[in-house]
Amino acid sequence: METQNQLNYNRIAEAIAYIKENFKSQPNLDDVAKKIHVSPSHFQKMFTEWAGTSLKKFLQFISIEHAKNILKEEKATIFDTAHETGLSSTSRLHDLFINIEGMTPAEYKNGGKNLHINYSFAESPFGSILVASTSKGICSMAFENYEETAFKNLQQKFPNATFHKKLDLIQQNALFIFQNDWNKLQEIKLHLKGTDFQLKVWKSLLEIPLGSLSTYGNLAHKIGNSNASRAVGTAIGKNPVAYLIPCHRVIQSTGNLGEYMWGSTRKTVIIGWEGVKTFL
Repeated sequence: METQNQLNYNRIAEAIAYIKENFKSQPNLDDVAKKIHVSPSHFQKMFTEWAGTSLKKFLQFISIEHAKNILKEEKATIFDTAHETGLSSTSRLHDLFINIEGMTPAEYKNGGKNLHINYSFAESPFGSILVASTSKGICSMAFENYEETAFKNLQQKFPNATFHKKLDLIQQNALFIFQNDWNKLQEIKLHLKGTDFQLKVWKSLLEIPLGSLSTYGNLAHKIGNSNASRAVGTAIGKNPVAYLIPCHRVIQSTGNLGEYMWGSTRKTVIIGWEGVKTFL
């Protein structure tokens, strides 16, 4: 006999499959709820608990991934992409890209063609680091032992951007953080692109004080969705700016340090280093 938990899981799985198959018709809450035989209000609550986001946001993510694949085709136009994604106009496609990708459809199609990025390499207490910036702020920061590998990874993030190996003032202000010049923190500017949820998670990371730790569950609660611990972990794993956005300060509720994009050993060292600095 199915437990209520299993029944709800099966309903959500059916709903997700239905959305993926029918996203071009942009089904609404009532459509999907009717498909799995529950009331719209109950389905909205159940879907948010299981998926970590609303039905509307999930549909947007499915739609934009399809649109991105179309835009990668050289002959695809913005109009064709909107039509093939099931959106009623190019303006809706534009709004979708701005809200989720932080750029217009044309900018995505160009792969950052008109974007100018300065980058440089520096030494930190935790190893070599690549820091990259646009005119708006830091767009990437990554620990990497090999400069060639680090630069290739940066190019993959912005395939058509123009790169200049140059240390600018934006980067210098960011690197002051490793010199204990905490008074410079307000001068650090970030240029990030991500979903609304990712940006909300990254913002919450910035609010964890030096020398303090938080958990995935605490962050989920802080952003208003206590059941989204797994989704929070995924967003943290997408953090494009090492150390400045302190994802290293998030650990598991069991006390285990957990994974870290730039190595669990480095995470341990950073946490220890920050703990000492709070007593100096």
